[in-house]
Amino acid sequence: MKTYDLYKLLKEELKNGSSDLVTRQSGQVIRERIERDIMREAEGEVIALDFSKIGIIDYSCADEIVAKLISRLINGEYGNRYIVLKGLSDLQKENIEVALERKGLSCLALLRNNRYLIIGELNNYLKETFELIYERKKITAKELSKLLRLELNTAATRLLNLFKKRLITRTDEQTPDGKVWVYRRLL
Repeated sequence: MKTYDLYKLLKEELKNGSSDLVTRQSGQVIRERIERDIMREAEGEVIALDFSKIGIIDYSCADEIVAKLISRLINGEYGNRYIVLKGLSDLQKENIEVALERKGLSCLALLRNNRYLIIGELNNYLKETFELIYERKKITAKELSKLLRLELNTAATRLLNLFKKRLITRTDEQTPDGKVWVYRRLL
């Protein structure tokens, strides 16, 4: 996992002495820097945006940075890369969550107490599947089908949807049953 210190990026890009992420224009400058850096990362890399040294982030900046990054991520603009949020305070989490929810997006976040959670909008059945993956570390559609007593195609669709939202990874692996997709947690 690569960590991007947003406080450091803020100092380098805006040079204004503030530790707060406010205004849409500031958010655009920071997002564009993050986008340039992301494209230099290896395929499959998990990028953590570290908010631990940031004071506040207002809604417009949260929308400009986080919501736009996540939207472009799930649309494939950054290739096979993943974004998580790290070191969020409760107030930062609240403003980012509103920005994500308004666009129907979700993101994995690590809070300052080292707890992880999904912020933004995610259906309850996908949350249930996500929690199971994080508990087990990896899973196949067949295993999920058995555990939750789902039709195989329903289990596969749940996993695919979480992958498309860039909340989990997947690899194809050879098993005794043949080649299958194995889905794994990001962290």
